[in-house]
Amino acid sequence: GIDIIRIFDALNDVRNLEVAIDEANKQGAHASGTICFTTSPVHTLEKNVQMVKELKSMGVQSICIKDMAALLTPYETEGLVRDLKQAVSIPVQLHTHYTSGLASMCIMKGVEAGVDVVDTAMSPLALGTSHAPTESIVAALQGTEYDTGLDLVLLNEIREYFMGLRKK
Repeated sequence: GIDIIRIFDALNDVRNLEVAIDEANKQGAHASGTICFTTSPVHTLEKNVQMVKELKSMGVQSICIKDMAALLTPYETEGLVRDLKQAVSIPVQLHTHYTSGLASMCIMKGVEAGVDVVDTAMSPLALGTSHAPTESIVAALQGTEYDTGLDLVLLNEIREYFMGLRKK
């Protein structure tokens, strides 16, 4: 039942993604091309833009910014999302972890810059090395042009379920 396949290479070498992208497309899945965000003299904004253009030409239907080490900062997120959205006309998703404590702020700046999807976790399973809490992000966006339309009362019911699981 999985129909979105997030395809990445920890080295950000698009040559290592070609076979997986081709196969996902052959199987009728949604191939999500992923850049693994990192910092170094060679991992620049321009390099990330070049990479997503290559991924788009390889046939991906969306791009995911995978910040698995929680290295993104809010304003870096804003610039990265803005530039990727200008470079390719496919959805851009943000996947960032809370390890550094910046995930919620990165999500907010990403949303303001036009990101299409963000990854979150229900609050009992959020924070730390996980993601920003779903309920907090929904509440922060409520009543704005970015309102998710998700019902916080229903999310609280889901939260209660996961609180029980967390206790176990």
